[in-house]
Parts: sequence; C-alpha cells; structure tokens
Amino acid sequence: MRKTGQGGLVYSTEAGRMCPACRAPVAACTCGAPARPAGDGVVRVSRETKGRGGKTVTLVRGLAGDDATLTALAKRLKAACGSGGTVKDGVIEIQGDHRERVLAFLKQAGLHRD
Repeated sequence: MRKTGQGGLVYSTEAGRMCPACRAPVAACTCGAPARPAGDGVVRVSRETKGRGGKTVTLVRGLAGDDATLTALAKRLKAACGSGGTVKDGVIEIQGDHRERVLAFLKQAGLHRD
C-alpha cells in the first residue's frame, strides 16, 4: 500500500521536472523549495552504464555551485576529455570512461583532494 504522504508525480512530459513540495513544475514553483540538493563538498567521480543502453558515462557528483557554475566546469571538462556531456540535477555527465582525466583535471583545478 502507498502511504499518503509519499509518492506522487516527479516528472511530466508536458512540464518536465516537478517540485516535490508543491507538485508544480519547477519553472513555476512558488514554494521556494530547492530544485536539487546542494553539493556536500565531497567530490565523487564514478563510471556508470545502467539505463544508458550500454553506453558508458563518467559522473561527477558532490560539487557545490549553481547550474551556471557547473555548466562552465562541464564545458572545461568536456574539452579536456575530448568528448560530449551534460549537467543534469547537479551531476556532471561526461560521455565515455574518463575517470583518470577528470580526476587529474579536478586536482589541478583544486576541486578534488585525496
């Protein structure tokens, strides 16, 4: 059985992502709830293939910053790796397995430490 306080619409093909608090589209949200959780400051670089048709992507999670900052960093990472990518929900996705290059880039930029 579903509990009454949980669940609900998360994504709509008409409006896109939905706010978890007021259930309105994120672009029209009036409740002020954050669209995504803030980065915790611990940068995690991982490789993933699930749900991507067998394609490999490198994920960078935990970076603090707004969407504009993450998009600019993703652009620099894509150029350093020589591949495409995107930013979704505060996670930078780089196409292909580039964990070593991404780690080296983040260490050089001072965003990752051992």
